[in-house]
Amino acid sequence: MTRRMETLQALIDGLAEEEGDREAVCELTQHTLVRWRYRELTGAARRLGAGLAAAGVERGEPVGLLAPNSAEWIVACLAILEAGAVVTPFDTQMPAAELRHALADSGVRYLFTAGEAARRLDTLGLEEPPEPIRLDDEGGTEGGWQAWCRGGAERPRTVAPEETAALFYTSGTTGEPKGVPLTHANIAANLTALLGQELAYGDDRILVPLPCHHVYPFTVGLLTPLALGASIVLPYSVLGPQIVRALREGEATILIGVPRLYEALDGAIRGRLAERGRLAERAFEALLGLSRGARQRLGWRLGPYLFRGLHQRMAPAMRMVVSGGAPLPPELAERLRALGWEVATGYGLTETSPILTYNPPDRIRVDSAGLALPGVELRIDAEGEGGAGELLARGPNVFAGYRHLPEKSARAFTADGFYRTGDLGWIDGDGYLHLEGRASEMIVLAGGENIDPERVEKALTGAEAIRDAGVLAHGGRLAAVLHPEPEAVRGLDEAAVRRRLNEALQACGERLPSHHRISDYRVSPEPLPRTRLGKMRRHKLRERYEQLGAEGAAQAGGAAGPMDEEAMAAEDQQLLQIPAARRVWEALAARYADRRLTPDTHLQLDLGIDSLGWIDLTLELRERTAVALDEDAISRIESVRDLLREAAESQEARGEARALLEELREPEQLLNEAQLRWLAPRPRAARALGGCLYATNWAILHGYCRLAVERSGGRLPEGPVVFIPNHRSALDAPALGAALPLSRLARTFWAGFTGLLFSNRLVRWFSRASRVLPIDPYTGPRTSLAFGAAALARGESLVWFPEGQRSNAPRIQPFHSGIGLLLQAHPTPAVPVHIAGTERALPIGRRFPPWRARLRVRFGEAVDPQALLAEGRGETAEERIADALQRRVAALGGAEEEQA
Repeated sequence: MTRRMETLQALIDGLAEEEGDREAVCELTQHTLVRWRYRELTGAARRLGAGLAAAGVERGEPVGLLAPNSAEWIVACLAILEAGAVVTPFDTQMPAAELRHALADSGVRYLFTAGEAARRLDTLGLEEPPEPIRLDDEGGTEGGWQAWCRGGAERPRTVAPEETAALFYTSGTTGEPKGVPLTHANIAANLTALLGQELAYGDDRILVPLPCHHVYPFTVGLLTPLALGASIVLPYSVLGPQIVRALREGEATILIGVPRLYEALDGAIRGRLAERGRLAERAFEALLGLSRGARQRLGWRLGPYLFRGLHQRMAPAMRMVVSGGAPLPPELAERLRALGWEVATGYGLTETSPILTYNPPDRIRVDSAGLALPGVELRIDAEGEGGAGELLARGPNVFAGYRHLPEKSARAFTADGFYRTGDLGWIDGDGYLHLEGRASEMIVLAGGENIDPERVEKALTGAEAIRDAGVLAHGGRLAAVLHPEPEAVRGLDEAAVRRRLNEALQACGERLPSHHRISDYRVSPEPLPRTRLGKMRRHKLRERYEQLGAEGAAQAGGAAGPMDEEAMAAEDQQLLQIPAARRVWEALAARYADRRLTPDTHLQLDLGIDSLGWIDLTLELRERTAVALDEDAISRIESVRDLLREAAESQEARGEARALLEELREPEQLLNEAQLRWLAPRPRAARALGGCLYATNWAILHGYCRLAVERSGGRLPEGPVVFIPNHRSALDAPALGAALPLSRLARTFWAGFTGLLFSNRLVRWFSRASRVLPIDPYTGPRTSLAFGAAALARGESLVWFPEGQRSNAPRIQPFHSGIGLLLQAHPTPAVPVHIAGTERALPIGRRFPPWRARLRVRFGEAVDPQALLAEGRGETAEERIADALQRRVAALGGAEEEQA
């Protein structure tokens, strides 16, 4: 449905009439998908709207929404509009003082809420709190939204275009949120103009991970898909694994995000490439350059073909990413396009409903903010050198003024009705807008948050340990230069000074919104650059920040790397004895190898991890360590020690492991037809090639290298076994293959990393001939473990590297608990294997082993999983099995492992 509308009630009318049987919302819960049809959605909204009107909600009365995204949130939003009332969404993470002000200023009598937000409402101490209506009520009990529904098909009241449809609260320079009322005509005009650009269609599935209390996802991610008759996909949470899960299971074709989200996704891709080595990185960048050049010069979209594997793993159906809230860095936009996704960007403000300009994918100029949306007039005021000046805007989507703030409203407009955006920019000859910062000193972060630096600086200098503070944006995050109070830090060494400042920042952060908190800071021993009148010279502040960074890097020298565990406090050493905490510590040490990592390291202040930065980190932790952290746990984490404790206590990971164990008993149910073909008998040509590969490998390892094979546990059992080797080199698998007889290999499957052994058709054919199964550690544990379980269920042997990846560490790394799940689901004798010498013959980065390299493969005694369960240590059965196997493999290394 793309006809012109004058009110949002007209939008609701079209939903049931034209798209009644189509899927409207696909909401991912923790384990399932909940689908709402358009007829169900509009039916519930109309019944709830009738109930609101019957309860006395008046025409034009604000009705609040304080809850995370959900299908019920959308129902409540449409119901408020249906009742002729005003949708008034609040940020669930708004500081208490600001939330109290917004609730009082709006005057809401009724508030839709759920979960932690509902409990928080009780702690605000409001004299006349609004009546809560629970969105998380499933039984229609009193106080739940379903109990408010009433029958009747007639609309309670019809509104006019000039009436207020929504009231948004946005932080300003005073610190108190400003109410921004938007009329039906404002939002409908913006919506109609967006639909006219035909960027999306009715068969699209649009993933919305952004909270709908912001006007950008409200209009672009919620109302626009509904007007199109498309499907809205809501993730279970904004943590990394859940975003990827929603892209895959929700079959999303369009992703609505902010720059920080795309930076996190790009960072995850780069991190995976770094693990594969410099050669893989260079090859990837070469393909990226080829894709970019073909698109720019010939108009060819090669990305979907060159990076098909990446698309299949991350987002099989996604065709376009939409970015708003803050400027998308041009180089990132070009990378996303080269990877094969269309990119659409836009610019606007809450006061403009929100879109003023858009960058269409077919005419995108990534260094600009795009073209004015139809109906929008743009003008540059007080043009200076180069034609830059403050951007002014006028159009049917621009609001009329702030709620209860007549003086600010008057200052916000020119005499002829143009809105002063506060942004500096210029418009080129083709009509593209180019932004050059804020007319005021407001900072806009990469997530779209507006920051008043003076407000943050005032809070920081209120701390006893901080004499002066200057705030700036750096790398998309909020940073600061701090000048300590001399008396507060006198006599302290550098580490102690930093601890004092960390404590001060933490205390200040509790009094500020989450996006106003400092992610990085540098310490200045001298006063900050200010004018004689006391105003901060901000261009000099940035120079000081960069200078201090260069000096700090020079002084740091070789201080990078994880803290020596023997130097840790006793309780921290005990914490690392828990397998889950140990795995997280090792993953952090590898991820931040260039930092000094200790249990006291602050994740935000020292490592720069902000709310969106958790997307990348949680994805890596879940896939590498099998530790899943929910949003409540993340809210409690400040330091590395906190993270280790949450990992150790993670119940979600254990619960998923139990459910996965049951699924692995019938593993072929987890694999599709294409995946099952890897388990099928090899054709004759593949068997012949496998024999040739075995003979060649045997000759090289026994002739060119000097491979010694030892069996400390006697002869290998005749039946199926699981070989459990350590892993330090790409030479490990060939060495183990040369140590086994061909008759054994003919009945053995290998777990192989898709990034190396399945990267192209030729390599996949060799892998098929060698009976290698495609194991992708980045798509979750189910499919990978299902391959191994299916091999065991078919009575075959299996080679499984439980460290997960090659390691440069001198000692054997902790074994992932997945091997414990496999052996529980399909009890099979396990054979520990210790491989030595390969780490010297072919370390990471070397292409060929030297002549006559000394290699050794030592087989241990086959052991039953029940014996492993009895001797291992850990909180779960799979952890105990993995621990026992690790100890047995290490014991096979003898003095070599002890010395390491």
